[in-house]
Amino acid sequence: MASLNYLQHYSAALLSQVQALLDSGQLGAWLARKYPETHDVQTDKALYQYVSEIKQRYLKNAALPAKVSYDSQQHPVKGTLGTNTFVSRVQGGKLKTKNEIRVAALFRDAPLPFLRMIVVHELAHLKEKDHNKAFYQLCCHMEPDYHQLEFDMRVWLTWRERRQA
Repeated sequence: MASLNYLQHYSAALLSQVQALLDSGQLGAWLARKYPETHDVQTDKALYQYVSEIKQRYLKNAALPAKVSYDSQQHPVKGTLGTNTFVSRVQGGKLKTKNEIRVAALFRDAPLPFLRMIVVHELAHLKEKDHNKAFYQLCCHMEPDYHQLEFDMRVWLTWRERRQA
């Protein structure tokens, strides 16, 4: 099970099921049946609009990120699927905070629920900086299937990596 890099912290039973689907060549078909839809959030402008809509629905009092973009430098092997950076600068005697959300470019080709899960994760960082209980509660508030989507996205990354090898 050395090829299941993205799933290391899950139970042995789940890992063996994923490995069996991977070995039999059925994992791609399973994912396609479960997540058949594609999305048209292909540009940075469309991504900004998509993030803005989710933020406005769930985090009305949080500041809108100054920039939202796809980033080809982020890669899941390095552990980054998205980032939320905060930059504080002094302007005219006041401290101004600007934040940016960057999403790994590979999510242009991902099913829409996986893109949504990453966006929800990064938006949750507007309120909660750490990956603590409150953070995950906020993620589940914005996306009730958050944990299942995170697992399935990791399965998708595993399948994608195997397919490209």
